[in-house]
Amino acid sequence: MLKVKTNVMGFDYDIHSLVKAFYPEEEVRVFSEEECDEPDVIFDFRAPNANEDRPVYKNEFKIKLYEELSKETGKILPWGTLTGIRPTKLPMEMISEGKNDEEIKAKLKSTYLVSDEKIELSIEIAKRELFALRDIDAKEGYSLYIGIPFCPTTCLYCSFTSYPIITMKKVVNDYLDALDKEIDFAASEFAGKTLDTVYIGGGTPTTLEAEELDRLLTKIEESLDLSHIKEFTVEAGRADSITAAKLETLKKHKVTRISVNPQTMNEETLKFIGRKATAAETVEAYKLARSLGFDNINMDIILGLPGEGAEDVARTIEIIKDLKPDNLTVHSLAIKRASALSQFIEKNGMSMINNTDETMAIAAKGAEDMGLMPYYLYRQKNMSGNFENVGYASEGKYGIYNILIMEELQSIVALGAGTVTKRVYGNGRIERCDNVKDVKLYIEKIDEMIDRKRRLFEGD
Repeated sequence: MLKVKTNVMGFDYDIHSLVKAFYPEEEVRVFSEEECDEPDVIFDFRAPNANEDRPVYKNEFKIKLYEELSKETGKILPWGTLTGIRPTKLPMEMISEGKNDEEIKAKLKSTYLVSDEKIELSIEIAKRELFALRDIDAKEGYSLYIGIPFCPTTCLYCSFTSYPIITMKKVVNDYLDALDKEIDFAASEFAGKTLDTVYIGGGTPTTLEAEELDRLLTKIEESLDLSHIKEFTVEAGRADSITAAKLETLKKHKVTRISVNPQTMNEETLKFIGRKATAAETVEAYKLARSLGFDNINMDIILGLPGEGAEDVARTIEIIKDLKPDNLTVHSLAIKRASALSQFIEKNGMSMINNTDETMAIAAKGAEDMGLMPYYLYRQKNMSGNFENVGYASEGKYGIYNILIMEELQSIVALGAGTVTKRVYGNGRIERCDNVKDVKLYIEKIDEMIDRKRRLFEGD
């Protein structure tokens, strides 16, 4: 464990994030002067006084910390001192204020030490996001997320609320009953508001049987006003959960966008991370969806999976290029504390986890070859290589919900176990309430979950 001793209080998250970015293989703990006698790293910087501008001081502090860590390690971070998960937020705000590209570049370079490559990427994406959201009314509209917390198996890297479907079959009907109640709440609470997007994620929604999917989608259609909807996404996700009957059900209910997610097309990696479907089965599931008329299909891949290098990523990209999906979402592996991967790394070290500029470039070039453009971007804590997640899409096929949830520009009403509802106020203020993660407890306490959301939106 790397112990960091500091006399600057209130910036613990920023200190931890920057130190962790420079020392990714270390567990990092931040202590005050009183809490730590023998630190590995001592960082001293004058404490702010009441007359100082806190944001300005914070930026000065982070630059000094960054420079000292960079000198110590010999590393330069592509995102500089930015530690938040939404690096496109700054250029979006500056574009909305009428700033030109050169002004935005100068700000990101001088204040945050962002690399030229990442500056160009963030500006490009910010402009595309603003265009994609041009018809969204953030104040009068809302989006709906429904979580299905079941999967065929749990993947090594996963920390989402998810339970193996084989152990939960007996509670699925009760779970859908609870969702019905939450859908009724949303219909009542947001009557008169515009529902812009619906996103059913998980878990893996297609672990539900075709009849169960039909029940859920019918309830949504009968309860909510979908007349203004701009996008209806269902994560079909894993090939081992996809059947013709399920896809036909989604099509019947006018689902406009689905995901068929390989994560990798390399068989050994798939086995290692616990994905039961083969690469060939993923290709087959994708082609089945195309044959049934789905014209907006996303595919997810993860860079930095254990044991994978540039050749493995290139092989995955070549197979995907032959399929020509409408969206490609490129994730940099994030090591979540609650995942089995975190335990694996504790035992075996970080040597098998390797994402690089080269692998990121291979994925970006593959997306470009398919005519896909970057349209949204976000970062996570503990990402392999200090990179980012990027969504690429063809013109007119941008995932609108993805932009809304990442940029926090619209209220998201989230239903289901382990989901988090966000209320976005016009002044930028955001408040949240969460549903319990345990499925049986969620079913038992559904009225309490609904009451939490009702209180959150009081006076809306």
